[in-house]
Amino acid sequence: MIYKIKHLAKAYHAETVEIRRYLHQNPELSFQEKETAVFVSERLTSFGISHQRDVAGHGIVALIHGQDSDSQTIALRADMDALPILELNDVPYKSRNEGVMHACGHDVHTASLLGTARILQALRSEWKGTVKLLFQPAEEKLPGGASLMIAEGALTNPVPTSIFGQHVHPSLEAGKVGFRGGMFMASADEIYLTLKGRGGHGAMPHECIDPIAMAAQVIVALQQIVSRYGNPTIPSVLTFGKIQSQGGATNIIPTEVVVEGTFRTMDEPWREEAHKRIRKIVKGIAEGMGGACDCRIERGYPALINDEKLTAQTMGFAAEYLGTENVVTLPIRMTAEDFAYYSQVMPACFYRLGTGNVARGITSAVHTPTFDIDESALETSVGLMAWLAVKRLGTC
Repeated sequence: MIYKIKHLAKAYHAETVEIRRYLHQNPELSFQEKETAVFVSERLTSFGISHQRDVAGHGIVALIHGQDSDSQTIALRADMDALPILELNDVPYKSRNEGVMHACGHDVHTASLLGTARILQALRSEWKGTVKLLFQPAEEKLPGGASLMIAEGALTNPVPTSIFGQHVHPSLEAGKVGFRGGMFMASADEIYLTLKGRGGHGAMPHECIDPIAMAAQVIVALQQIVSRYGNPTIPSVLTFGKIQSQGGATNIIPTEVVVEGTFRTMDEPWREEAHKRIRKIVKGIAEGMGGACDCRIERGYPALINDEKLTAQTMGFAAEYLGTENVVTLPIRMTAEDFAYYSQVMPACFYRLGTGNVARGITSAVHTPTFDIDESALETSVGLMAWLAVKRLGTC
């Protein structure tokens, strides 16, 4: 079976590259993936794979039935949306939609899952169970397409026993993959503070309530949330990236100051406690200095927790397919991913696909205007995911 899958991954590679380039040239933003969904649907139909469209907006759920199809179901997921970034690459497949770019590799994910689907469909008489394919919209924008697909029943009828997803990793050479069991990626919440005082002349601060001073106290005090209240064994990050006054100048004390930041962690109870402490500290400082504060915390994606047992098993399968030298253990990441919603409701394994090539200068990070991949990674991604599915379900 491993040789059959590798043969098909190689045989379909040119078409997988073609699909990836088409998607890269025609990116669509979150919740706007209409034409992408049409394209994916047409390809699935050409492969003879039945599917449902318009799930959670433009999402697609497809089923591939092997032998004894009721024995077990697993799910494979790819996201489809792009980012509001102007592409600077000078390549034939450069984005045709100015200001929109597949700078996070979702074109790779979608093309890979289509290639995997084609292999599994071709070999469906040789493996057991059912594979559910999730082509998901809106990973890049709250509330996240994963949460919406779950709410609309994408994980029912049939219910998967586990779910797998992959993500490009430009710092890892093409041909390699990376895994981490347990805590892998952080939750991500957005913090919006509006500190309110009384403006006036900078030469007469005694007649004002200074929200600039208020903001300074708040930012310093909030750093204690992590350093003095957080459990040091639980990774947490609190960062403020924007401070803006409303109407201030060198000689003008403004009436309001807006502060914006992010809080990230990997423990849901601590996440809730941290939110309460943030609100309490901000309120106390603002009122203590004679002002007031509106504190809004917008909940983002939860922490992504890879099932330890499933991930260990999957790493073993990957080593069989790629060789142990091409399977690495990754560190914890404080970035976020809405695949986390799936990991909260069933055993999940989210892994990284090496897409870099230092010798060829393919090193740009995701979310940058020069991000690109070594397309040989598409042969790895397609074959490996098919292998993982077959190994998890069993052969006939």
